[in-house]
Amino acid sequence: MRRVDEDIASGQFQNIYLLYGQEDYLKLQYKNKLLKALVNEGDEMNFSKYEDAGINVNQVIDQAETMPFFAEHRVILIENSGFGKKMPEELGEYLSSIPDFTIFIFVEPSADKRGKLYKAAKAAGRDIEINMPNESDLAKWVGGMLKEAGKQMKREAWSQFLIMTHDSMDNMARELDKLVTYVGDRSQITLEDVNAICIARVETKIFDMINAISAKDLRKTLDLYQDMLSAKEPPMRILYMIVRQFRQMKAIKELAGFGESVGSIAKKVGSPDFAVKRTMQLTKNFTSKEISQLLCDAADFEEQVKTGKLDENLSVELIIMKYAGN
Repeated sequence: MRRVDEDIASGQFQNIYLLYGQEDYLKLQYKNKLLKALVNEGDEMNFSKYEDAGINVNQVIDQAETMPFFAEHRVILIENSGFGKKMPEELGEYLSSIPDFTIFIFVEPSADKRGKLYKAAKAAGRDIEINMPNESDLAKWVGGMLKEAGKQMKREAWSQFLIMTHDSMDNMARELDKLVTYVGDRSQITLEDVNAICIARVETKIFDMINAISAKDLRKTLDLYQDMLSAKEPPMRILYMIVRQFRQMKAIKELAGFGESVGSIAKKVGSPDFAVKRTMQLTKNFTSKEISQLLCDAADFEEQVKTGKLDENLSVELIIMKYAGN
């Protein structure tokens, strides 16, 4: 991201930019930064946008070959095309011979590092992966918005806010806006405010459920499960989320066992550092054997549900009874 800022500051741009990763809010910010620097407002003659599947590659290349009209650059934006995973052969070859006056901006959810798009962007030094920032950077970002709103947030409120909203910066911004409105003239946002206003994501509830399982708190685990059912979450989605969390716990526990740092683990599992730290604490309550056994049981129950041998609601309850019971 620093490289984009440097290019904008210097006015010296590369012919290709690839913004990829899971943090959509930041990708949007940097895409807009580039467009603002490269495209004059209202200039539809020198700017083309393509998105989603079914893009006409020949049309894209024809646009790229067309000289800009009363402008320094012709800018082509391609979003969510799937080209990060599989690039059409003709366009992939073309990326090695882009005219000096044309700039491609690709915005994709992921990028195969063996693919032609990633390799072309890397050759230009503009393969920019954008994922959730670490806790320190998020705190500075939220702190800036709080300062602008004339508010402060207590430490315990920040910790809870982070837990409840950390799936995306877009969600954090929305929930923070709701909090600022809720507290009105008060300058301080408290833990009670966060709990009253912020909506706990399914992932947060799943984490709370696994925490209750690790504490062998059967009643709390069942209550959390019922809360999710009441919120219309399907049992099999809940089971899937439990399995996903335990798979991540398994990977984190193994990597930590090899002496990997939190930062290294975060990069390998694709989670922010604060989420890894939280999961590392949770893994201490489970042996590697228990984690593997739960994953095995969950796979078995899922198969029985698919073949009609077991009710889907009962499959989750069996997992809870076995691992949260004393």
